[in-house]
Amino acid sequence: MVEVIAAIARWFQLAANMILLGSCIFLAIANTGKRIHPETWIVRLERLFTWLAISIPIGLVVMLMTSLVQITGNVGNLWQQDVWLGFISDKRVGQIWSWRTLSALMLLLVIVLLRKSPKTRWQYILIAFAATLPLIAGSLASHAAAEGLSVLAVLPYALHIILAGIWFGALPAFLLLIYENNKNAKAKSGNAPEYKTLMRFSSIALPVMLLIILTGITVADRIFDGFYAALVATPYGWLLSIKIFILSIILLIAARVRAHWLPLLASDSQSDNTNPGKTGMRKWVRIEFILALLLLFLATVIANTMPVKHALIENWPFPFRFSILATWDKPNVAIQVWIGVFILILAAGAIQFGQLRNWGFKRLIGVPGLLLASGLAIALPPLVIQAYPETYRRPSVPFDVISITNGAALFNQHCVECHGYQGMGNGIKSRTLSTKLPDLLIEPHTTEHTPGDFYNWISYGMVNTDMPGYAEKISEEDRWDLVNYVHALSRGYQARILTPEIIPNKAYVKPPFFSYTENNSNSGSLQDFRGHKAVLLVIFSWPQSQDRIEQLKQAYDRLSEQNIAVLAVPANELAATEVTQIAAELPFPAVTQGASEIAASYALSRRTLTHPDIIGKGKNPDHMEFLIDRNGYMRARWIPSIDQTGWSDIDKLYQQINLLNRENMKVPYPEDFVR
Repeated sequence: MVEVIAAIARWFQLAANMILLGSCIFLAIANTGKRIHPETWIVRLERLFTWLAISIPIGLVVMLMTSLVQITGNVGNLWQQDVWLGFISDKRVGQIWSWRTLSALMLLLVIVLLRKSPKTRWQYILIAFAATLPLIAGSLASHAAAEGLSVLAVLPYALHIILAGIWFGALPAFLLLIYENNKNAKAKSGNAPEYKTLMRFSSIALPVMLLIILTGITVADRIFDGFYAALVATPYGWLLSIKIFILSIILLIAARVRAHWLPLLASDSQSDNTNPGKTGMRKWVRIEFILALLLLFLATVIANTMPVKHALIENWPFPFRFSILATWDKPNVAIQVWIGVFILILAAGAIQFGQLRNWGFKRLIGVPGLLLASGLAIALPPLVIQAYPETYRRPSVPFDVISITNGAALFNQHCVECHGYQGMGNGIKSRTLSTKLPDLLIEPHTTEHTPGDFYNWISYGMVNTDMPGYAEKISEEDRWDLVNYVHALSRGYQARILTPEIIPNKAYVKPPFFSYTENNSNSGSLQDFRGHKAVLLVIFSWPQSQDRIEQLKQAYDRLSEQNIAVLAVPANELAATEVTQIAAELPFPAVTQGASEIAASYALSRRTLTHPDIIGKGKNPDHMEFLIDRNGYMRARWIPSIDQTGWSDIDKLYQQINLLNRENMKVPYPEDFVR
C-alpha cells in the first residue's frame, strides 16, 4: 500500500509540475501583446496555476513520508522530528528532496507574486523557468545520476524531463483553446489568432518530440549500458517497452492531428458544430492527453524500479538472441542487413511522402507499416544466434585471481587435451574430433558470446559437437571459475597492445581483481586504490630481480610524492623466511598471502606485439611491472626481457606516472564480474 501511495504522489506532483511548465510555454506562444483583455480559456488556465504549484510540495511531502516508512519500517516514525531531520540532513535522497522542495516553494512564490497582475510574455517565461527547477532537482534522483552527480550524468535526463514537460504540459492548454475555438465564430477563418497559436505550437511540438526521443535514447543507453537484452527480460525493460509502445501511439496521433485535423480546423466550409477539424481535434487530443497521463505514470514507476544494471536474468526466455559481433563476418550478413536498413529508411520517407500527398489514414499507416515489417524481416534474421537459459545469467564468482587460478587448474585437468595449453584448439586430441575447435586465445570468441553461453557449454556440452558436459563432474562455482579463466586468457592476449608508454586518456584493459596480505599482516585489495591512487604492480623473481628491486627502493620517496602505490609480488615460490627477509628491507609492501595467484593471473598478460608467445605452454617472464590507473584499468606494462631498457630508466617511469596523474578521465570502474 505504501508503494502505491508513493507512486501516486510522484505521478501527481510530476504531472502538476509539467502542466505548469507546458502551459506557460503555450501561453507565451499565444501571447502576441496585442490583447487588452485575456481570453476566457487563458483565465481558466491561470486559475489552475496556484493549485498546481501547491500540489508539487504536497506531493513531495507525501513522497518523503512514504520513503521514511519504507526505510524505517515503522509508521510511528512519521511523528518523530529527529527521524525527519536525520533523513533530510544525512541521506543523499533527503538532501535532493530538500532541493526539490525548496525549488517547488520558489515556484509557488513566483506564481503568488504574479497572480494578480496581467501576464505578459516574459512573465509566462519566468514562471516556466521556475517550473524547470523542481524538474532539474528531481533529475538528481534519477537512475542516470545514480552513478555520480555530474553535469554529464544529469544533463540528458534533465533535458528529457523538461522537454517532456513542454509537450505534455501544453496539452491541457491546447484542449482549452480548442474548446474556446469551438465557441468563437471568428475561429472559422484560418487567420484567427487561436488557429495561429495552434499552428505555432504544432510547429515546435515536432522538434520537441524528436528531442524527447533523442534524450530518451541517450538516457536509456546509459542505463542499459549495452545490455539491451534486459528490455524483454526484466521488469524495468518490460515497463520501458510498454512506455515505448504508448509513445508510438501518441506520435501517430500527433502526426495525424498536425497533418489532417489541424488544417481542417481552418476550413470555413462548414459550421462550427459540424466542422470535422474541431470534432477530430477535440477527440484525438483528449485521447493523446489520457495516453500521456498513462505514459507519465509509467515513467514514475520506472524511475523507482530496479535498473537493468542490477537486475538478474536467471533464465533467458528465448532460444535465440541478436548479435552483430558474432554474425557480421559471416557471408552475406552485412549485405542483407544494409538492405533491410535501406527499406526501413524508405518506411520513414513514406510517412513524409504520404503526408505531402494527403494519403488517407489507412494508407498512411499501411504503406510505411508494410515497409517497416519488410525491413525488419530482412535485417534481423541474419543477426540471430542460438541462446540458452543461462545466456544472460551473471556469474556467481567475481573475476579475481583466485577464481582464475582455480579455473586454470581445472582447464589443465579437463580441457587441455582438446583445447591445448593456451586454448587455441590445438590439443593432442583436437585432430581426432569431428568438429574444429574454436581458438579461445587469439580469435574474438569470448567477445562474441556471453559468459552465460560458456557456462552452458561447460555444463551441458554443445549439440552436434564433441564437447561434453561437466555438470555432474564439476561444481557450479568451479564451472564459473573455468569461464573466468577462458576470459582471462582472451583478455591477456588483448593486453599485448600495452607497452611501457601509456596512451593518454585511453583505458581498455581490465585486469583481474585481487586481495592480498602484506608482510606486516596488513590486508587490502586492488579495488581499495580506486579513485585515489595509481598502482605500480611489481611481479618479481628472486634473486633475478634483485637489482631492479634495489632501484625501486632508491626511487620510492619520489614515487610516493607522485601519489602512487607500489605493490611487490614474488613470482616464484619463496620460503617464508626469505619473504620476511626481503620485505624487511623494502619501503613498500611485499605481498605474502595471495602472491602466487596474482603472479599466475597477471602472467596471462605477458604477451606483446613482438613476442606473442603462443607456442606450447608459453613462458612466464621472471619480472613484470604493470601501471594500473586510478580507475582500475591496466594502462602500461614493462617486461625487461622483452622491452629492454623501458623503465630501467626510472625517469621514464616518472614520466608515465605524471601522465596518469594529469588525466581527468571519467570512465566507469571495471566490472567485478565478466560480461
